[in-house]
Amino acid sequence: MSLPPLVEPAAELTREEVNRYSRHLIIPDVGMAGQKRLKNAKVLCVGAGGLGSPALMYLAAAGVGTLGIIDFDVVDESNLQRQVIHRQSSLGKPKAESAADTVREINPLINVVVHNVALDRDNVMEIFSGYDLIVDGTDNFATRYMVNDAAVLLGKPYVWGSIYRFDGQASVFWAEHGPCYRCLYPEPPPPGMVPSCAEGGVLGVLCASIGSIQVNEAIKVITGIGEPLVGRLMIYDALEMTYRSVKVRKDPECALCGKNPTITELLPDYQAFCGTLSDEASEAVKDSTISVHDLKAMQDRGEDIFLVDVREPNEHEIVSIPGATLIPKGEFLDGSALEKLPQDKKIVLHCKSGARSAEALAVVKKAGFSDAVHVGGGILAWINQIDPSLPTY
Repeated sequence: MSLPPLVEPAAELTREEVNRYSRHLIIPDVGMAGQKRLKNAKVLCVGAGGLGSPALMYLAAAGVGTLGIIDFDVVDESNLQRQVIHRQSSLGKPKAESAADTVREINPLINVVVHNVALDRDNVMEIFSGYDLIVDGTDNFATRYMVNDAAVLLGKPYVWGSIYRFDGQASVFWAEHGPCYRCLYPEPPPPGMVPSCAEGGVLGVLCASIGSIQVNEAIKVITGIGEPLVGRLMIYDALEMTYRSVKVRKDPECALCGKNPTITELLPDYQAFCGTLSDEASEAVKDSTISVHDLKAMQDRGEDIFLVDVREPNEHEIVSIPGATLIPKGEFLDGSALEKLPQDKKIVLHCKSGARSAEALAVVKKAGFSDAVHVGGGILAWINQIDPSLPTY
């Protein structure tokens, strides 16, 4: 469905702006009026990572007058495969500042606002209130639900995107005209059910595909042209090169935007709501977590342990802890791993950062291996604290 323009047009375009945006101006649907609306718009991009990189660059190039960037992370070498807004020279620099530098190079005519902070329930309402539209480039469920809730409570539209391996999704959530994110996903998935990009990977160019769609939708909402993805979920498969659209209806029983909402303010703890670990795993790791230094000491003493890497084979191929046997987490969840575990050795589990090994530990404990433990921080902690010569990912 077509929607009215989100913002009023600016008073005028300068000669320099006319020159810069001329290819927009000669499109009848955009024209001077549409470009003036872009100039007058204030857009916040949450995250300057995989999705935020193309989104920020094309929002800047399109002439969005005020462009906000919020990110608290720093640029890491593993980011450069897909986060094209950053450069080799940006390593170790705050992502928000690195992104701002690139954006200003792309378009010095716009106003760039840097929020080098972590978005949380204490600042999200104040930060969002200064913008007309939000572009969500986050990569975790806790922040996605918080972004949605704040946008709905403030009556603001936001453009959502999600990526994983070769698959991408995008939609526009605007409770005034259609569903919100909770209408589509009332509850987060069970802990460990959906791997993050850090665990499962993502094709770098997929970020450009979905990020550019997000910008396309933002431009349509701001200028009031076309039919935005309000009430529709766009699903992209990069391997099959297919796009399909699924209708998403507003849920009249939605806890946030339904007829009788039960969520009338931000949740007190979004991390707890989304739960990084299941209750069973949280219980299992109590008094059963060792550090990488503990593991190294066990190995140095020659203790008879059975070290298990619960990551995927391709991760194990990249880097591994010496002496570890690969048994992916999925084999623990379906029970087939249990027959591979020796009864006469202490079981020590590890993964990339500790979450997957905690879930596997819960299975092992339930099966009767009461003295089993897992390694807090996983192989990343091993690399950082024990052997920095190993590659990271």
